[in-house]
Amino acid sequence: MKRLSVFLIAFVSLFLTASVFTTSYAADSSLSPDLIMQICSSFQLDDHTRAMRNSVTNNSINELALNRDILNGHNEIFSNKVKTKGITNQKQSGRCWLFAGLNVLRPIVIEKYNLEEFEFSQNYLTFWDKMEKANTFLETIIELRDRELMDRKMVFFLRTPLPDGGYWENVVNLIGKYGVVPKNIMPETSSSEGTALMNRVIQRKLRVDAVKLRQMYEAEKDIEQMRKEKQKMLADVYKMLVINLGQPPEQFDWQYEDANSVVSELKTYTPKSFYEEFVAVDLREYIDLYNDSSKDYGNHYEVEGTKNLYDGENVHFANVDIRTLKNIALKAMLDDQPVWFGADVGKDQDREHGIMAVGLYDYDSIFGVDLKMTKAQRSLYRESTVNHAMVFTAVDLKSEKPVKWKVENSWGDEKGSKGYWTLYDNWFDENVYSIIVKKNYVPDDILKVLEKKPIVLPPWDPIWSDIRN
Repeated sequence: MKRLSVFLIAFVSLFLTASVFTTSYAADSSLSPDLIMQICSSFQLDDHTRAMRNSVTNNSINELALNRDILNGHNEIFSNKVKTKGITNQKQSGRCWLFAGLNVLRPIVIEKYNLEEFEFSQNYLTFWDKMEKANTFLETIIELRDRELMDRKMVFFLRTPLPDGGYWENVVNLIGKYGVVPKNIMPETSSSEGTALMNRVIQRKLRVDAVKLRQMYEAEKDIEQMRKEKQKMLADVYKMLVINLGQPPEQFDWQYEDANSVVSELKTYTPKSFYEEFVAVDLREYIDLYNDSSKDYGNHYEVEGTKNLYDGENVHFANVDIRTLKNIALKAMLDDQPVWFGADVGKDQDREHGIMAVGLYDYDSIFGVDLKMTKAQRSLYRESTVNHAMVFTAVDLKSEKPVKWKVENSWGDEKGSKGYWTLYDNWFDENVYSIIVKKNYVPDDILKVLEKKPIVLPPWDPIWSDIRN
């Protein structure tokens, strides 16, 4: 303690000497020498703090903070399950929304045709998602041609012209226009599994094109001329995507072998005819429900700038309380329907054990501080946002109420419990924000909310800040 005091006195003396050469400061607002002295003097290296310092400086914080009470009481038993087979892996890409969307549809094909396994080509829809987002970006540049470059909307779109991220409505937009294909028809590539460099290069090309379009506006070229130039720009993007991802098929030959070793007839399909025959689900029957406690419940909201297709739908949802959201998800699950959901996986989740539970990491005790915030506060103060999409595939009930939920993730089978997570019900309350379910599981009063004219939110709304990343 004596050595620490000597160090503090020397530090403050040095700071006071240095301050002679600086400009004056407001004593009540700056980190003044007096304030530093007060803070340093108030610090006590007690036994707990000393033990935590020694532990944290030599170990991972999460290993130390892992709550053993939760770990010891953990099990992976679920009373109600949806039939699923296999785990997908988005690898180093931000395509969770796409993987989760296709994972909701995958069990339909497996059960309908008695397959041991089946997977859609995520790469196929990734290709068209990138093409559509490129077109939407260039059209947005044309729309905002008279805006200053520091205009907030311009800054937002220029920051990420070709994002990996997306949402359920983006899945619906893509499948409705382009259909789907089996994975072996257009398998993953190095660039689809690790999108960062591909995105970076194409985004640079799109920013180059944005400069050209704005120069055309300054040269008083009309919109028709700008759109003709945009066609050439999109042809370049198409070529770059083919080099990275391969060329998407217009039609293909395909057959399958079922679990009884019966081989189907080899047939020719288009991506849309394949969807119509093998999936045949009207995606317009699914709706988006949300729990954003920082906004009024019972309203229909739309988030500007979240569509991937220029002529597609933005994200839009009915905002409901968490109990209603959970009851609707449970109703679908008990009818053997997998449920797409969006959550903040940056909170209290462990990839080694596959657990999501409030208090899984006890940082408060390690640091001796209060880190509690309400769900609304975490949203408004940029502490929490929807950053990952997954699928509920099972639920465990006690007295007809959920205790925990089984989650099919898209991080491969080496993470979690062979690719699955156990999401405890208290984590649902705090970190699940949205679900996608069929209309028939939703009460009429909520369906009527979606008939209202939506309240439009800006693309930088706190809860959506990461949707494009």
